[in-house]
Amino acid sequence: MPLYESTLIARPDISGQQVEGLSEQFQEIVREKGGEVAKTEYWGLRSMTYKIKKNRKGHYLHMQIDAPAEAIAEMERNMRINEDVMRYLTIRVDALDPEPSVVMASKGSRDSRGRGEYRSRDGEGRRDGPRDAPAVKAVAESPAAADKKSATEGASDSAKASSAKADDTAKADDTAKADDTAKADDSAKSGAETNDS
Repeated sequence: MPLYESTLIARPDISGQQVEGLSEQFQEIVREKGGEVAKTEYWGLRSMTYKIKKNRKGHYLHMQIDAPAEAIAEMERNMRINEDVMRYLTIRVDALDPEPSVVMASKGSRDSRGRGEYRSRDGEGRRDGPRDAPAVKAVAESPAAADKKSATEGASDSAKASSAKADDTAKADDTAKADDTAKADDSAKSGAETNDS
């Protein structure tokens, strides 16, 4: 018999038990027509890329079916009639995969990761650093290295202070020049006004 995979999206306002009821209803139709449902997966209430019948979410149900074409046609006819089914898609496949689908596998890996923990592709975590890195790295310094380090820090601090003083002096000079220029402009204007009168 031909092999099929069928996925349907049910309305978000129905419960998970009602989705199971839909699954049983469609499986019964396939069995009555001489087919068999090899595997069903409930993918959960998921967000959709775009709205369907004014809904942003839907219950996803996936079935792998081994049945004649008449059984699939009858199942799809019932899906079209059912008000709880928003969309469905059935495709013919060469073989049924006994492993969990990609959606279920990715869902399982998210659940095992735990809440609030993030792992990048290179294995480093956002919060706790690399997996193999020790929590605290302690490096023993010799007394000579510590003295050299403090001397270097003192020199850099004095260099920063002298640089800051030079910046302040330059700013003060610029301000004084601007004031002198403004005063010269004002006196030139007042001189021009007295000449005009």
